[in-house]
Amino acid sequence: MGAGASTGSGRARPRLALLGSRGIPARYGGFETFAEELAVRLVARGFEVTVYGERGPGPAPESHRGVRLVHLARARLGPLGTLLHDLACLRHARARHEVVYMLGYGAGAFLGLGRHAGNEVWVNMDGREWRRAKWSAPARLWLRAMERAALRCADRVIFDAAAVCEEVAPPASAARARSTVIAYGAACVPPADARVLRELGLAPGSYDLCLARIEPENHVLEIVRAATRGGGPLLVIGDVERARAYGRRCRAAAGPAVRFLGAVHDAPVLARLRGDARAVLHGHSVGGTNPALLEAMAAGALVLAHDNPYNREVLAGQGLFWRDENELVERLGGLAQLSAARRAELAAGARARIAAHYTWEHIVAAYEACLTGAALAASERGPVPEPPAALPARADARERAR
Repeated sequence: MGAGASTGSGRARPRLALLGSRGIPARYGGFETFAEELAVRLVARGFEVTVYGERGPGPAPESHRGVRLVHLARARLGPLGTLLHDLACLRHARARHEVVYMLGYGAGAFLGLGRHAGNEVWVNMDGREWRRAKWSAPARLWLRAMERAALRCADRVIFDAAAVCEEVAPPASAARARSTVIAYGAACVPPADARVLRELGLAPGSYDLCLARIEPENHVLEIVRAATRGGGPLLVIGDVERARAYGRRCRAAAGPAVRFLGAVHDAPVLARLRGDARAVLHGHSVGGTNPALLEAMAAGALVLAHDNPYNREVLAGQGLFWRDENELVERLGGLAQLSAARRAELAAGARARIAAHYTWEHIVAAYEACLTGAALAASERGPVPEPPAALPARADARERAR
Protein backbone atom coordinates (compact mmCIF):
# COMPACT_ATOMS: atom_id res chain seq x y z
CA MET A 1 0.00 0.00 0.00
CA GLY A 2 1.37 3.33 -0.96
CA ALA A 3 1.58 6.42 1.20
CA GLY A 4 -1.63 8.15 2.16
CA ALA A 5 -3.06 11.16 0.35
CA SER A 6 -1.34 14.50 0.84
CA THR A 7 -2.56 17.07 3.35
CA GLY A 8 -2.84 20.71 2.42
CA SER A 9 0.62 21.28 3.88
CA GLY A 10 2.19 18.63 1.66
CA ARG A 11 2.55 15.94 4.32
CA ALA A 12 1.04 12.56 3.57
CA ARG A 13 -2.20 11.86 5.41
CA PRO A 14 -1.66 9.01 7.87
CA ARG A 15 -3.27 5.71 7.00
CA LEU A 16 -5.70 4.70 9.75
CA ALA A 17 -6.66 1.22 10.95
CA LEU A 18 -9.78 0.86 13.13
CA LEU A 19 -9.75 -2.24 15.33
CA GLY A 20 -11.97 -3.60 18.08
CA SER A 21 -15.37 -3.79 16.35
CA ARG A 22 -17.09 -6.71 14.67
CA GLY A 23 -16.73 -4.86 11.39
CA ILE A 24 -18.80 -2.77 9.01
CA PRO A 25 -21.43 -2.29 7.62
CA ALA A 26 -22.73 -1.78 11.16
CA ARG A 27 -25.15 -4.48 12.30
CA TYR A 28 -24.42 -4.71 16.02
CA GLY A 29 -23.62 -2.09 18.64
CA GLY A 30 -22.12 1.32 19.19
CA PHE A 31 -18.55 0.55 18.14
CA GLU A 32 -19.68 -0.75 14.75
CA THR A 33 -21.78 2.35 14.11
CA PHE A 34 -18.91 4.54 15.28
CA ALA A 35 -16.41 2.75 13.04
CA GLU A 36 -18.63 3.12 9.99
CA GLU A 37 -19.52 6.76 10.58
CA LEU A 38 -15.90 7.76 11.24
CA ALA A 39 -14.30 5.67 8.49
CA VAL A 40 -16.69 6.66 5.69
CA ARG A 41 -16.43 10.35 6.53
CA LEU A 42 -12.63 10.27 6.79
CA VAL A 43 -12.42 8.57 3.40
CA ALA A 44 -14.55 11.38 1.98
CA ARG A 45 -11.94 13.79 3.38
CA GLY A 46 -9.11 12.00 1.59
CA PHE A 47 -7.83 9.54 4.21
CA GLU A 48 -7.08 5.87 3.62
CA VAL A 49 -8.96 3.90 6.27
CA THR A 50 -9.07 0.18 7.01
CA VAL A 51 -11.66 -1.35 9.33
CA TYR A 52 -10.86 -4.73 10.85
CA GLY A 53 -13.66 -7.13 11.73
CA GLU A 54 -14.61 -10.73 12.33
CA ARG A 55 -14.71 -13.15 9.44
CA GLY A 56 -18.11 -14.78 8.98
CA PRO A 57 -19.07 -18.02 7.25
CA GLY A 58 -19.65 -16.50 3.79
CA PRO A 59 -17.52 -14.44 1.40
CA ALA A 60 -16.24 -11.23 2.96
CA PRO A 61 -16.35 -7.93 1.05
CA GLU A 62 -13.03 -6.17 0.56
CA SER A 63 -14.43 -2.64 0.79
CA HIS A 64 -17.45 -0.64 1.89
CA ARG A 65 -18.12 2.90 0.66
CA GLY A 66 -14.42 3.44 0.00
CA VAL A 67 -13.26 1.91 3.29
CA ARG A 68 -10.88 -1.04 3.02
CA LEU A 69 -12.06 -4.08 5.00
CA VAL A 70 -9.99 -6.85 6.55
CA HIS A 71 -11.72 -9.82 8.17
CA LEU A 72 -9.81 -12.13 10.48
CA ALA A 73 -11.08 -15.34 12.05
CA ARG A 74 -12.32 -15.20 15.65
CA ALA A 75 -12.28 -18.28 17.85
CA ARG A 76 -15.62 -18.94 19.57
CA LEU A 77 -14.14 -18.79 23.04
CA GLY A 78 -16.17 -15.95 24.55
CA PRO A 79 -14.12 -13.02 25.91
CA LEU A 80 -10.90 -14.98 25.30
CA GLY A 81 -11.80 -15.27 21.63
CA THR A 82 -12.36 -11.51 21.49
CA LEU A 83 -8.95 -10.90 23.06
CA LEU A 84 -7.17 -13.26 20.65
CA HIS A 85 -8.92 -11.60 17.71
CA ASP A 86 -7.80 -8.16 18.92
CA LEU A 87 -4.20 -9.40 19.17
CA ALA A 88 -4.32 -10.81 15.65
CA CYS A 89 -5.68 -7.51 14.33
CA LEU A 90 -2.92 -5.53 16.09
CA ARG A 91 -0.22 -7.71 14.53
CA HIS A 92 -1.81 -7.54 11.09
CA ALA A 93 -2.35 -3.75 11.09
CA ARG A 94 0.98 -2.54 12.42
CA ALA A 95 3.10 -2.61 9.23
CA ARG A 96 0.47 -0.97 7.03
CA HIS A 97 -0.79 2.06 8.95
CA GLU A 98 0.62 5.19 10.51
CA VAL A 99 -2.18 5.12 13.11
CA VAL A 100 -3.55 1.90 14.63
CA TYR A 101 -6.68 2.76 16.65
CA MET A 102 -8.10 0.14 19.04
CA LEU A 103 -11.72 0.65 20.12
CA GLY A 104 -11.91 -0.53 23.72
CA TYR A 105 -9.20 -1.35 26.22
CA GLY A 106 -9.76 -5.10 26.70
CA ALA A 107 -6.35 -5.75 25.11
CA GLY A 108 -4.70 -2.75 26.78
CA ALA A 109 -1.58 -4.59 27.94
CA PHE A 110 -0.91 -5.81 24.40
CA LEU A 111 -1.25 -2.56 22.46
CA GLY A 112 2.48 -2.71 21.81
CA LEU A 113 1.77 -5.47 19.29
CA GLY A 114 0.39 -2.74 17.02
CA ARG A 115 3.53 -0.62 17.21
CA HIS A 116 5.89 -0.43 14.24
CA ALA A 117 8.62 1.98 13.22
CA GLY A 118 7.01 5.32 12.38
CA ASN A 119 3.45 4.66 13.59
CA GLU A 120 1.24 5.49 16.58
CA VAL A 121 -1.13 3.27 18.57
CA TRP A 122 -4.31 4.90 19.87
CA VAL A 123 -6.97 3.50 22.21
CA ASN A 124 -10.58 4.49 22.86
CA MET A 125 -11.29 3.98 26.57
CA ASP A 126 -15.08 3.43 26.18
CA GLY A 127 -16.37 4.35 29.63
CA ARG A 128 -15.78 2.24 32.74
CA GLU A 129 -16.37 -1.23 31.32
CA TRP A 130 -15.20 -3.04 34.46
CA ARG A 131 -18.15 -1.59 36.40
CA ARG A 132 -20.69 -3.62 34.43
CA ALA A 133 -22.55 -6.10 36.62
CA LYS A 134 -22.34 -8.84 33.99
CA TRP A 135 -18.62 -9.37 34.69
CA SER A 136 -17.39 -11.79 37.31
CA ALA A 137 -14.94 -10.60 39.97
CA PRO A 138 -11.90 -12.03 38.06
CA ALA A 139 -13.12 -10.39 34.84
CA ARG A 140 -13.47 -7.04 36.59
CA LEU A 141 -9.94 -7.31 37.94
CA TRP A 142 -8.70 -8.11 34.43
CA LEU A 143 -10.54 -5.17 32.89
CA ARG A 144 -9.26 -2.75 35.53
CA ALA A 145 -5.73 -3.98 34.87
CA MET A 146 -6.27 -3.53 31.10
CA GLU A 147 -7.59 -0.01 31.70
CA ARG A 148 -4.42 0.93 33.54
CA ALA A 149 -2.22 -0.82 30.98
CA ALA A 150 -3.88 1.00 28.09
CA LEU A 151 -3.06 4.32 29.73
CA ARG A 152 0.61 3.32 29.84
CA CYS A 153 0.91 1.71 26.40
CA ALA A 154 -1.04 3.97 24.03
CA ASP A 155 0.48 6.93 22.22
CA ARG A 156 -2.91 8.67 22.34
CA VAL A 157 -5.74 7.90 24.77
CA ILE A 158 -9.19 9.00 23.57
CA PHE A 159 -12.18 9.41 25.88
CA ASP A 160 -15.70 10.09 24.67
CA ALA A 161 -16.59 12.16 27.75
CA ALA A 162 -14.65 14.64 29.85
CA ALA A 163 -16.07 13.15 33.06
CA VAL A 164 -14.50 9.78 32.26
CA CYS A 165 -11.20 11.43 31.38
CA GLU A 166 -11.18 13.17 34.77
CA GLU A 167 -11.71 9.85 36.55
CA VAL A 168 -9.29 7.69 34.55
CA ALA A 169 -6.57 10.20 33.60
CA PRO A 170 -6.74 13.03 36.15
CA PRO A 171 -4.67 16.18 35.54
CA ALA A 172 -1.73 14.99 37.66
CA SER A 173 -1.42 11.62 35.87
CA ALA A 174 1.26 10.79 33.32
CA ALA A 175 -1.41 9.80 30.78
CA ARG A 176 -3.15 13.18 30.81
CA ALA A 177 -0.73 14.76 28.32
CA ARG A 178 -1.56 11.98 25.85
CA SER A 179 -5.32 12.15 26.46
CA THR A 180 -7.95 13.67 24.19
CA VAL A 181 -11.72 13.97 24.61
CA ILE A 182 -13.73 13.35 21.44
CA ALA A 183 -17.38 12.48 21.93
CA TYR A 184 -19.62 10.08 20.06
CA GLY A 185 -21.82 11.46 17.30
CA ALA A 186 -25.52 11.46 16.49
CA ALA A 187 -27.53 12.00 13.35
CA CYS A 188 -30.97 13.61 13.11
CA VAL A 189 -32.98 10.76 11.56
CA PRO A 190 -36.30 11.58 9.85
CA PRO A 191 -39.02 9.74 11.79
CA ALA A 192 -41.11 6.96 10.32
CA ASP A 193 -44.75 7.51 9.42
CA ALA A 194 -47.15 8.09 12.33
CA ARG A 195 -48.86 4.78 11.59
CA VAL A 196 -46.10 3.18 13.68
CA LEU A 197 -47.90 4.53 16.76
CA ARG A 198 -51.35 3.57 15.48
CA GLU A 199 -50.20 -0.01 14.96
CA LEU A 200 -49.17 -0.08 18.62
CA GLY A 201 -52.48 1.47 19.71
CA LEU A 202 -50.76 4.63 20.95
CA ALA A 203 -51.12 8.37 20.51
CA PRO A 204 -48.33 10.97 20.71
CA GLY A 205 -47.52 11.88 24.28
CA SER A 206 -49.43 8.93 25.75
CA TYR A 207 -46.47 6.75 26.73
CA ASP A 208 -42.97 6.80 28.14
CA LEU A 209 -40.05 5.02 26.48
CA CYS A 210 -37.03 3.12 27.78
CA LEU A 211 -34.51 2.00 25.16
CA ALA A 212 -31.43 0.25 26.51
CA ARG A 213 -29.49 -2.94 26.88
CA ILE A 214 -31.31 -4.83 29.58
CA GLU A 215 -28.54 -4.63 32.17
CA PRO A 216 -28.44 -3.56 35.85
CA GLU A 217 -26.18 -0.56 35.19
CA ASN A 218 -28.86 0.81 32.84
CA HIS A 219 -31.40 0.72 35.71
CA VAL A 220 -34.09 -0.94 33.60
CA LEU A 221 -35.58 -2.70 36.63
CA GLU A 222 -35.89 0.58 38.53
CA ILE A 223 -37.52 2.20 35.49
CA VAL A 224 -40.02 -0.65 35.14
CA ARG A 225 -40.87 -0.52 38.84
CA ALA A 226 -41.29 3.25 38.80
CA ALA A 227 -43.59 3.11 35.78
CA THR A 228 -45.61 0.35 37.41
CA ARG A 229 -45.95 2.35 40.63
CA GLY A 230 -46.77 5.77 39.29
CA GLY A 231 -46.17 6.30 35.61
CA GLY A 232 -48.29 5.93 32.54
CA PRO A 233 -47.81 3.32 29.82
CA LEU A 234 -44.15 2.37 29.31
CA LEU A 235 -42.56 0.84 26.22
CA VAL A 236 -39.32 -1.06 26.86
CA ILE A 237 -37.12 -1.65 23.82
CA GLY A 238 -34.30 -4.12 24.36
CA ASP A 239 -33.58 -7.83 24.23
CA VAL A 240 -35.12 -9.01 27.51
CA GLU A 241 -34.61 -12.70 26.75
CA ARG A 242 -30.88 -12.26 26.24
CA ALA A 243 -30.68 -10.62 29.67
CA ARG A 244 -31.66 -13.96 31.27
CA ALA A 245 -32.15 -13.64 35.04
CA TYR A 246 -32.15 -9.84 35.03
CA GLY A 247 -34.63 -9.80 32.15
CA ARG A 248 -36.90 -12.17 34.06
CA ARG A 249 -36.78 -9.83 37.06
CA CYS A 250 -37.79 -6.92 34.83
CA ARG A 251 -40.73 -8.87 33.43
CA ALA A 252 -41.83 -10.00 36.89
CA ALA A 253 -41.80 -6.41 38.18
CA ALA A 254 -43.84 -5.05 35.27
CA GLY A 255 -47.46 -4.05 35.70
CA PRO A 256 -50.06 -4.22 32.90
CA ALA A 257 -49.05 -0.78 31.54
CA VAL A 258 -45.50 -1.94 30.73
CA ARG A 259 -44.95 -3.43 27.27
CA PHE A 260 -41.75 -5.16 26.20
CA LEU A 261 -41.21 -4.70 22.46
CA GLY A 262 -37.91 -6.58 22.19
CA ALA A 263 -35.02 -5.32 20.10
CA VAL A 264 -35.86 -2.68 17.46
CA HIS A 265 -33.13 -1.55 15.04
CA ASP A 266 -35.08 0.50 12.48
CA ALA A 267 -33.72 4.04 12.96
CA PRO A 268 -36.77 5.94 11.57
CA VAL A 269 -39.11 3.84 13.74
CA LEU A 270 -36.99 4.59 16.80
CA ALA A 271 -36.95 8.29 15.92
CA ARG A 272 -40.75 8.28 15.77
CA LEU A 273 -41.10 6.44 19.10
CA ARG A 274 -38.62 8.79 20.81
CA GLY A 275 -40.01 12.00 19.39
CA ASP A 276 -43.63 11.17 20.20
CA ALA A 277 -43.00 9.83 23.72
CA ARG A 278 -44.15 11.78 26.73
CA ALA A 279 -40.64 11.19 28.09
CA VAL A 280 -37.60 9.02 27.39
CA LEU A 281 -36.34 7.35 30.57
CA HIS A 282 -32.57 6.95 30.35
CA GLY A 283 -30.79 4.89 33.00
CA HIS A 284 -27.25 4.57 31.62
CA SER A 285 -24.66 4.95 34.40
CA VAL A 286 -21.29 3.33 33.60
CA GLY A 287 -19.69 6.29 31.89
CA GLY A 288 -19.13 7.85 28.53
CA THR A 289 -21.28 9.55 25.94
CA ASN A 290 -24.18 7.16 25.41
CA PRO A 291 -25.50 6.88 21.82
CA ALA A 292 -29.09 6.25 22.95
CA LEU A 293 -29.07 9.50 24.94
CA LEU A 294 -27.76 11.47 21.96
CA GLU A 295 -30.40 9.92 19.69
CA ALA A 296 -33.18 10.83 22.13
CA MET A 297 -31.94 14.42 22.25
CA ALA A 298 -31.68 14.58 18.46
CA ALA A 299 -35.30 13.38 18.23
CA GLY A 300 -36.43 16.27 20.44
CA ALA A 301 -37.52 14.00 23.30
CA LEU A 302 -37.96 15.10 26.89
CA VAL A 303 -35.27 13.09 28.69
CA LEU A 304 -35.47 11.90 32.30
CA ALA A 305 -31.92 10.68 32.91
CA HIS A 306 -30.18 8.88 35.73
CA ASP A 307 -28.26 11.48 37.71
CA ASN A 308 -24.55 10.93 37.16
CA PRO A 309 -21.68 13.07 35.81
CA TYR A 310 -21.76 11.46 32.35
CA ASN A 311 -25.44 12.16 31.63
CA ARG A 312 -25.18 15.65 33.12
CA GLU A 313 -22.22 16.40 30.86
CA VAL A 314 -24.14 15.42 27.74
CA LEU A 315 -27.47 17.03 28.62
CA ALA A 316 -25.97 20.20 30.15
CA GLY A 317 -29.26 21.07 31.83
CA GLN A 318 -31.49 20.18 28.87
CA GLY A 319 -33.32 17.39 30.70
CA LEU A 320 -34.56 16.19 34.08
CA PHE A 321 -32.70 13.86 36.45
CA TRP A 322 -33.44 11.11 38.99
CA ARG A 323 -31.18 9.20 41.37
CA ASP A 324 -33.28 6.17 42.30
CA GLU A 325 -36.65 4.51 41.81
CA ASN A 326 -38.48 6.72 44.32
CA GLU A 327 -37.21 9.92 42.76
CA LEU A 328 -38.17 8.66 39.29
CA VAL A 329 -41.71 8.00 40.57
CA GLU A 330 -41.80 11.64 41.69
CA ARG A 331 -40.47 12.89 38.35
CA LEU A 332 -43.06 10.87 36.44
CA GLY A 333 -45.81 12.16 38.67
CA GLY A 334 -44.70 15.73 38.04
CA LEU A 335 -44.77 15.53 34.25
CA ALA A 336 -48.44 16.52 34.12
CA GLN A 337 -47.48 19.88 35.66
CA LEU A 338 -44.69 20.52 33.15
CA SER A 339 -45.88 23.27 30.84
CA ALA A 340 -45.87 22.92 27.08
CA ALA A 341 -43.53 25.93 26.90
CA ARG A 342 -41.02 24.28 29.23
CA ARG A 343 -41.18 21.03 27.25
CA ALA A 344 -40.54 22.91 24.02
CA GLU A 345 -37.66 24.78 25.65
CA LEU A 346 -35.97 21.55 26.79
CA ALA A 347 -36.49 19.87 23.42
CA ALA A 348 -35.05 22.85 21.54
CA GLY A 349 -32.12 23.04 23.96
CA ALA A 350 -31.33 19.35 23.53
CA ARG A 351 -31.39 19.62 19.74
CA ALA A 352 -29.23 22.74 19.85
CA ARG A 353 -26.71 20.91 22.01
CA ILE A 354 -26.54 18.07 19.50
CA ALA A 355 -26.04 20.55 16.65
CA ALA A 356 -23.29 22.40 18.54
CA HIS A 357 -21.31 19.46 19.94
CA TYR A 358 -22.41 16.01 18.80
CA THR A 359 -22.93 15.91 15.04
CA TRP A 360 -20.76 13.42 13.17
CA GLU A 361 -19.28 16.33 11.26
CA HIS A 362 -17.96 17.81 14.53
CA ILE A 363 -16.63 14.44 15.66
CA VAL A 364 -14.86 13.68 12.39
CA ALA A 365 -13.32 17.16 12.28
CA ALA A 366 -11.82 16.52 15.73
CA TYR A 367 -10.37 13.21 14.56
CA GLU A 368 -9.00 14.85 11.42
CA ALA A 369 -7.16 17.36 13.61
CA CYS A 370 -5.64 14.51 15.66
CA LEU A 371 -4.64 12.64 12.51
CA THR A 372 -3.03 15.78 11.11
CA GLY A 373 -0.98 15.95 14.30
CA ALA A 374 -0.02 12.32 13.83
CA ALA A 375 1.08 13.12 10.27
CA LEU A 376 3.39 15.83 11.59
CA ALA A 377 4.87 13.45 14.18
CA ALA A 378 5.27 10.72 11.55
CA SER A 379 7.12 13.12 9.23
CA GLU A 380 9.61 13.71 12.03
CA ARG A 381 10.03 9.99 12.74
CA GLY A 382 10.11 8.86 9.13
CA PRO A 383 7.55 6.87 7.12
CA VAL A 384 6.11 3.49 8.02
CA PRO A 385 8.08 0.94 5.97
CA GLU A 386 6.15 -0.77 3.21
CA PRO A 387 5.21 -4.41 3.93
CA PRO A 388 7.29 -6.99 2.05
CA ALA A 389 6.05 -8.23 -1.30
CA ALA A 390 5.13 -11.57 0.23
CA LEU A 391 2.57 -9.81 2.45
CA PRO A 392 0.10 -8.07 0.11
CA ALA A 393 -1.91 -5.06 1.18
CA ARG A 394 -5.20 -6.97 0.97
CA ALA A 395 -5.32 -10.07 3.10
CA ASP A 396 -5.98 -13.20 1.05
CA ALA A 397 -8.05 -16.07 2.42
CA ARG A 398 -5.14 -17.75 4.18
CA GLU A 399 -4.05 -14.51 5.86
CA ARG A 400 -7.56 -13.88 7.11
CA ALA A 401 -7.72 -17.37 8.55
CA ARG A 402 -4.64 -16.80 10.71
